[in-house]
Amino acid sequence: MMRWDEEGFAWHNLPAAHDIRGETIVVTTKNETDSWRGTFYGYLHDSAHTLHRQVEGDLTAEVTVKGGFEGHWDQAGLILRLSESHWIKVSMENIDGPLYLAIVVTNDASDVSIMKIPVDPKGVKLRATRINDSVRMDYFDLEVKSWRTARLSPFPRTQTMQVGITCGSPTRAGLEVSFSNFLVSPPID
Repeated sequence: MMRWDEEGFAWHNLPAAHDIRGETIVVTTKNETDSWRGTFYGYLHDSAHTLHRQVEGDLTAEVTVKGGFEGHWDQAGLILRLSESHWIKVSMENIDGPLYLAIVVTNDASDVSIMKIPVDPKGVKLRATRINDSVRMDYFDLEVKSWRTARLSPFPRTQTMQVGITCGSPTRAGLEVSFSNFLVSPPID
């Protein structure tokens, strides 16, 4: 596991507050924070709170997310980021009330896929694996007690990228999210 206070982690858009508790970090969002580019809504947002580090090569990143997702579009999860116009986010998101797994792939413009999954009150485990020019996004399915793939997507091949956690609350301030068991490892098969 990586510690959030290790050298090399940096914030993109500081949150209202964050508290590091060993391998867990609790983040509180500011209002009007989001990651989205253009599609359907037309707006360009690069204001979500992201704590990341530069990582080289292929990898698997994992985290457990737990939060009080009460506001419309409250969101928290993993992000693989090349730039403001190229990134992938796998997160839990409040969409019109229920909590969904939401995956946003942004290659100049954003697209989103959502699915309802079982939510453990102790947190939802999310995973992203990058191999060559592709990313596979998974969640831990409580019903079958194993990882399930939610989406495969192309992603530009680069030597390095930013890997970390992200959260936002476009319609309110004060979403509190805990991120634990963050791990970056060689890519899984």
